[in-house]
Amino acid sequence: MLEFSRTYTSKGITLNAYLDLDLLRTFVMIAETGALSRAADRVGRTQAAISMQVKRLEETVNQPLLLRTGRGVLLTAHGDRLLAHAQKILRAHDEAIAEMSGRGLSGHIRLGCPDDYAAVFLPPLLRDFAARHPQVLVEVYCAPTPRLLERLDDHLLDIAIISLPQNAASDAVIRYEPLVWVGARGSDAPQMTPLQLALSNPDTLDHQAAITSLEGIGRPFRLAYASQSLTGLIAVVRSGQAIAVLTQTAVPADLHVLPADSGLPVLPNVAIALKTDQRQPSSLVTALREHIRSALPYL
Repeated sequence: MLEFSRTYTSKGITLNAYLDLDLLRTFVMIAETGALSRAADRVGRTQAAISMQVKRLEETVNQPLLLRTGRGVLLTAHGDRLLAHAQKILRAHDEAIAEMSGRGLSGHIRLGCPDDYAAVFLPPLLRDFAARHPQVLVEVYCAPTPRLLERLDDHLLDIAIISLPQNAASDAVIRYEPLVWVGARGSDAPQMTPLQLALSNPDTLDHQAAITSLEGIGRPFRLAYASQSLTGLIAVVRSGQAIAVLTQTAVPADLHVLPADSGLPVLPNVAIALKTDQRQPSSLVTALREHIRSALPYL
C-alpha cells in the first residue's frame, strides 16, 4: 500500500498521519461525481466500501470531509482543502510512475468538444489524462458538432466529443443527455406570443429539436436571437428576452429549466459520442479515446 505520511507534534504529543493514495483517489472521485454511488461505479467498489473509505480518511485527518444531502454529497470546508492537496499528491505520484516506468506517452493531440460539454466534462477528463500522461499536450477546440465534424474531415482535429440524434445506431455512443427548455427565473418569456427563441446554428440538434417540436404542436415562435456561442445564448436568456434549448448538463445554476406544465413540447435526448480522424488513430488518440469512454459515463 502506498502512503504519504507526516509527523505532527502538538502540545508535546507526536501524531503520525498517513494519507493512503487509494483513499485519496476515491475521495477525488467522489468530489468529481458528487455522489457516492457514481464514485463507487467508477472505482469498481460497492457504495458501502466507498463509505468506509471516506470514514477512514476522515479519521486520518480528524476532520469531517463530506456533507450528505438528498441530491448527493458536498465537500465541507475541510474537504475542499484536502481536495487541493489530494489532487497535487496524486498528480505527482502518477507523473513519477509514468516517468520512471517509461510507459508514459508523449506528443500533441487535438481534441474537439461542444461548448455545452466543455465546462462540465473537460476539467476532470483532462486532469485525469494528464496525470497518466504528463508529457502529452492536449489542444482543445470548442465549437458546435457540425463544425467539429468539418474539422475532422479536414484533418484539423484528431478526436472529438460530438452530439448525435438519440436514435443514432453507433457503437461510439457513450451516454445520453436530455435537451431542456431554459429561461431566466421570473421572466415571462415562456408565455410570449410568438415565443421568442435564442438558438444556435440551424444545423445543430438543439436548433432542430426546438423548431420541430414547436411546429409539431402548432406553437407560434420567432427566432429572435442566433449565436454559435453558448455564452452569447446564455446572455440573451439571462436578459429575460427569450428562451433557449440546452443540454441539461450545460444549464447554469442561475437559469431555470422550464417545467412540463409550461406548455412547451417535450424535447428529445441527444447521444454523446466520440469520433476520430478518418485516418488510422495513433497510440495517443487511442489512449485518449479509451480514457474518455471509460470516464465520461460517470461524470
